[in-house]
Amino acid sequence: MTDGLPIPRRYFAIVAIWLAITMTVLDGTITNVALPTIGREIGATAGASIWVINAYQLAITSLLLPLAALGDRIGYHRVYLPGLVVFVLGSVACAFSRNLSLLIAARVLQGIGGAAVVSMNAAMVRAIFPESILGRWIGYNALVLSMAAAAGPSIAGLILSVTTWPWLFLVNVPVGIVSLLISRRALPRSVGYGGKPNYLSAALSAMALSMLIFGAETLARGELRQGWLMLLVAVIAGALLIRRDWTRPRPLLPVDLLRIPIFSLSIATSVTTFAAQMLTLVTLPFLFQTSMGRSVTQTGLLMTLWPLTVGLTAPLAGRLADRYPAGLLGGIGLGVLAAGLLLLSMLTPESSNADIFWRIAVCGAGFGFFQSPNNRTIVTAAPAARSGAAGGMLATARLLGQTTGAVAVAAGFHWMGMSSSPFLLRAAAVAAMIAATISMLRLRVRTEPDTIGV
Repeated sequence: MTDGLPIPRRYFAIVAIWLAITMTVLDGTITNVALPTIGREIGATAGASIWVINAYQLAITSLLLPLAALGDRIGYHRVYLPGLVVFVLGSVACAFSRNLSLLIAARVLQGIGGAAVVSMNAAMVRAIFPESILGRWIGYNALVLSMAAAAGPSIAGLILSVTTWPWLFLVNVPVGIVSLLISRRALPRSVGYGGKPNYLSAALSAMALSMLIFGAETLARGELRQGWLMLLVAVIAGALLIRRDWTRPRPLLPVDLLRIPIFSLSIATSVTTFAAQMLTLVTLPFLFQTSMGRSVTQTGLLMTLWPLTVGLTAPLAGRLADRYPAGLLGGIGLGVLAAGLLLLSMLTPESSNADIFWRIAVCGAGFGFFQSPNNRTIVTAAPAARSGAAGGMLATARLLGQTTGAVAVAAGFHWMGMSSSPFLLRAAAVAAMIAATISMLRLRVRTEPDTIGV
């Protein structure tokens, strides 16, 4: 593999990547805002409507690692481009669904395409840019993701204020077509290492991850029997997967990469940090609205500052990651995040919006300072031929961390009540400090990440 694409082709390629990843991020957030409207118009109950969100999440969760492994085997563009087509077709199907069953099926189709796009994102960015400037472009990639996450609720509200909910999905069509046209000409082509598909490992991976996530969520809701049963299935499937893939040269579950100390430490840092982030982002709206008297609109504006600050900090951290160790940068950023979370836990009903703003800004800055260097390390710690697997693990770590954080909030509210918000924020601060410690442990690893297999 050559060291990046030539100019200006690399810029066309990254624009195409960003258009596609923005759509997948938006469709994971705008539906949350629109769910009551969608449920009402298609005649579905609130409990049943939640599967409009769950179906998309389940499809992406189940397919991240299998599609990442497939990209390594047959070439990244051969997974990414069909995935983009499937995502657009799924968006059209969502828009024309007139009952809950059809909409859920369409969301599964959308999730399949989204999983292909997300799983290939990191590998494609690595293939587009030279190693010497990869960190800064991973930072810009984090900026795009943060902006998309921040814009999701506002875009959903704007669309619903002028038209009907199907347009939440139809807006993907022109964006997806433009991205596809550019991608076909600009994206790098990779050959892959070949070999037969590992269907059994793919099935075990899908079962383990999906049962782990939904079992934890079910347990947090107080449905103990069903939750423990799902978690048991997840453990059995995970154990069988590890046993099957342990000695394979290119396993679907990348245990070969997890044996690389810098990679495994970076994955552990990512899981722990995203757990702290999601624990905070789910807790804060309840704190603001139930204890501090803020409206829904005020809460939305206050919360938007987190991804905006991440977006501003991530490119700077990405540039620094090309020169300084990710363990040090991540440790500093996560220490700042922990301090910000501790300060948020000290808010009182009398605290002003300014008190909230600067605390959230501290948290966002710390998180952004961690994210880009950590992502760069995960991507470059793997051999070039295993970039897909590394990207799949990066996305899986993020998803597992976010799920852990959300489940922790649900459990906290279920067992300790709505007044437990300060305690949950302190728990998030502890998680961030644990993540900072893990990050600093990377300084003890003698081999630099970008010299391994590259």
